[in-house]
Amino acid sequence: MKNIALLLPLMLLGTIGCHSPKDTTAHHYPIEDVKLSEVKLTDSFWLPRIQLVQNKVIAHAFDKCETEGRIENFVTAGTVIQGGSGCARGKMPFDDTDVYKVLEGVAYSLINNPNAGLEHYSDSIIAIVAQGQEPDGYLTTWRTINPHQPTSEWVPGGERWSHLEISHELYNSGHLFEAAAAYHWATGKDNLLNIALKNADLLVEVFGDSTYNAVPGHQIVETGLIKLYQITGKEEYLALSKKFLDLRGDASKREIWGATNIQDHLPVLQQDEAVGHAVRAVYMYAGMTDIAAIYQDTAYLRAVHRLWDNMTNQKLYLTGGIGARHHNEEFGDNYELPNLTAYSETCASIGSVYWNERLFRLSGEAKYYDLIERTLYNGVIAGISLDGTHFFYPNPLESDGEFAFNKGARTREAWFDCSCCPTNLIRFIPYVPNLIYATQGDNLYVNLFMANEANVMLDNNKIAISQTTQYPSDGKVTIDVSPETEKDFTLKIRVPGWAKNEVTPGSLYRYADKPNSNYTVSVNGETVDTTPNKDYIEIERKWEKGDQIALDFPMQVRQVMADNKVENLQQHIALEYGPFVYCAEQVDNLSSFDSIKLSADDEYQVDLQPDFLGGIHQIQKKNANGVYTFIPYYAWANRGVNKMKVWFQQL
Repeated sequence: MKNIALLLPLMLLGTIGCHSPKDTTAHHYPIEDVKLSEVKLTDSFWLPRIQLVQNKVIAHAFDKCETEGRIENFVTAGTVIQGGSGCARGKMPFDDTDVYKVLEGVAYSLINNPNAGLEHYSDSIIAIVAQGQEPDGYLTTWRTINPHQPTSEWVPGGERWSHLEISHELYNSGHLFEAAAAYHWATGKDNLLNIALKNADLLVEVFGDSTYNAVPGHQIVETGLIKLYQITGKEEYLALSKKFLDLRGDASKREIWGATNIQDHLPVLQQDEAVGHAVRAVYMYAGMTDIAAIYQDTAYLRAVHRLWDNMTNQKLYLTGGIGARHHNEEFGDNYELPNLTAYSETCASIGSVYWNERLFRLSGEAKYYDLIERTLYNGVIAGISLDGTHFFYPNPLESDGEFAFNKGARTREAWFDCSCCPTNLIRFIPYVPNLIYATQGDNLYVNLFMANEANVMLDNNKIAISQTTQYPSDGKVTIDVSPETEKDFTLKIRVPGWAKNEVTPGSLYRYADKPNSNYTVSVNGETVDTTPNKDYIEIERKWEKGDQIALDFPMQVRQVMADNKVENLQQHIALEYGPFVYCAEQVDNLSSFDSIKLSADDEYQVDLQPDFLGGIHQIQKKNANGVYTFIPYYAWANRGVNKMKVWFQQL
């Protein structure tokens, strides 16, 4: 955040007053999340990662946005609007979204970590963003600056809304809307929200026209519009979101673009296979789930269930990652799950979490959180280095030290021409506490295990709930429950998939060994029935101040095998410990890396290494040839270019 002072004199003063937003009390999902504003995280695993984003990664990203022209483009666009000229900087038509996503991350950070300096700086960035908005609300800087000279060679020039399959104009709007909703929630300010609403009104005017049947190329405007609807109550935003989804793949209404990349091959209600660009897909599926919830649309619900079943049973990496192919960042065919050339984009893992959280709030089924947990601890956090300044775009499950899988690099990079993944991590990681708890009537869900203190409202009774735990390093969790007054309600505690002997929902993966012991639960020292209902332990009682639940999910090294339909994984074994997938790096196995093989009856030693790779449990297997060493997958590639494997040939 070094050069902003040079841009501040160019800012346009004043605010845009196009609406008087109001918060709506309408809730369209039967289950409500407990907002991160009500959760104080004290966790030894997640809190340092959130603080790393707050104290280092946000500044790193703002600096990159400045030095590489992301912020300058808004100023240049403002100059052009005022009759001047200029050239757009950057290489992507969606460079604007990097700024929006960092602002969204700032918003979530400010909620529980107020920072007047950061908020003031962000307000100044928002004022610069306002410069780039045309008087009627249009906001895509490269097209305003010079529509006939796009920043990307693969984007054709042209006037507004031309080549929507690739122009990313509506994708830019979507991330603007997401950031504006978050910033409004966090600060109570309307500065970014007013910009978003003015742009949304333009979209309604243009695309709401019943004779204009265009759809976005890269999805996310659908969920962004719904968030603006939830703030303002403006039905036109909701209707436009549904219109975009209804028109997708409908060859009777428009010329469709096909399955490759864009999920535009069939109407969404007929789609039953996760295809094309994995990030676009899960963003679209999240929007479809919103529509299913808000309209109580059973056809949409059936469609998202079909797509989820296909993704989970045929197209899911062990890490929770999705997307098999570098080409078009696509899912690939059923059971196509290569390791060395896996794409498994960081953004796709984040999008999968957003989608699965919606599916949970619609159904109350734990399987969605089983997938969320797997993705959080493996597919998501692998995307960022332990120092917070280097990133993975793809996340392969194998590296030979030669293949430049990471946008031309063999290890993490500090930034990319297309930096969607670093900025997506910035907006997502501070949001994680929002995923811990949820409520429905007299039910309080505990979905994730992290040390925290929270306040939850159930029927106007404030419930203080806290967790004390070293999870995921240890499976012991203490939950303290103290209602303001005695109250009958049901505490629903998710049993992690790995603790109930299930690798992932569905049949794609299975454990090759047996658990040594079962999990236990007690309330105030008395053991309770642990028979789960929909994979939740349900404890129904009159809760009093000082009630305490003790959970013990014993952790051991588990061996995983894949469905034989995954040809490249036949006769291979992977290792897990608790929610973590493990890997081997050559740096720890210098003489034996290429010869590591595992058998079903292997025994392992697990040692806590508090000063190694930020503090991990290291797994070792001893044999006649020496010792094999394994580390959590998320921690690989923090020691330079390296060979790595997750799957090992079975003896």
